[in-house]
Amino acid sequence: MNHLHSGLALSEQTPARQLWMVVRFWLIVPFASILWTAPPVASATGLSGPAADTATWDNLDDEAVVTHLRTSLDRLGLDGDQMDRLSDQIRDLLATGAADPLDAFVATMGRELPVVDELTTVTQRSPLQAAASLDPDSAVYQAIEAMPESIRMTVRTWVGRELVRRRLYDEALPVIAEVDPVQTVDPAAVLFYRAVCYHALLMKKETLADLRRLLERKDDIPRRYSRTAALMVADIKSLEDDSLDEVSRLMTDVSRRLDLGRSDDQVDQQEQLIIDKLTKLIEDLEEQQKQQQQQRQSGQGGGGGQGGGPPMAESDIADTKGDGDVDRKKLGQADGWGNLPPAQRKEALQQLSQDLPTHYREAIEAYFRKLARTK
Repeated sequence: MNHLHSGLALSEQTPARQLWMVVRFWLIVPFASILWTAPPVASATGLSGPAADTATWDNLDDEAVVTHLRTSLDRLGLDGDQMDRLSDQIRDLLATGAADPLDAFVATMGRELPVVDELTTVTQRSPLQAAASLDPDSAVYQAIEAMPESIRMTVRTWVGRELVRRRLYDEALPVIAEVDPVQTVDPAAVLFYRAVCYHALLMKKETLADLRRLLERKDDIPRRYSRTAALMVADIKSLEDDSLDEVSRLMTDVSRRLDLGRSDDQVDQQEQLIIDKLTKLIEDLEEQQKQQQQQRQSGQGGGGGQGGGPPMAESDIADTKGDGDVDRKKLGQADGWGNLPPAQRKEALQQLSQDLPTHYREAIEAYFRKLARTK
């Protein structure tokens, strides 16, 4: 990518310094900063999904949402008067703009189904508790699963959306992963928020699958969905395993988890994974630098005499002096980070990481502590 060029072009820097100058750039450029200059959806995504008239799902207008509600109530066995009353309530919520389809459906259902009302209340008060209540072993889960599919899928979509909005991607994914978009009142919300989960957790294949389906109706979905979906597609299509891009994303995920107050085994494993991947990247850069040095030395050895005189004719007998030995340039890490005196290493590390959040700086320092221990 073009914005990496300035960091990678610094060939005179040590490999570790090159790497971390690029890492710093990746980490300080916010994802949202390109939102305003994003290209149109069609050109940004590079996806050639089916046209809208062959899309695999439909948007629901207000009356379709009401119909969806009445079908769900009928399957619950409510009588006509109850269905009319609740239909009028959801119609009013939608007509006045007081709620979007998901909020309107869940609020209306909550007036008839105590378990739905309880779940929405708990979700707003304690999202983690709500996620735990949808564990297969819980009573709430069993009650929700016993409801008609249209209610179950819509309620799961609503809870999943609320969890994603709070960056609780690990908890949101089990809630929303199995939702069938066509069974909900807001198919676009299912596809969008589930793709956000997949994207945050670096699940490239799943992200692109949901975004392709979402963009089947790119002209009909909310603009914020289509523009953000385009950005996510362009962002994750280039993701490669064991790349600096992947390392920076792993660091971002560690940052999110720490911001949420988590310091569990999963965070420890992720931090160790970052250190391992950085170790490999730096070793690869150092090996590349060694090979370049060797190639330069080979080129210098095969050239003309060091005295700068004219090249010798092929038929002349060389009258050179000396035993033919040269001082080879020492390779390895003599000029690298690992062999710097402690004071200089600390100062250099501080310069490299001074703009990074504390948790990133700790990951960098952990790498160099590990490197020092292996000497």
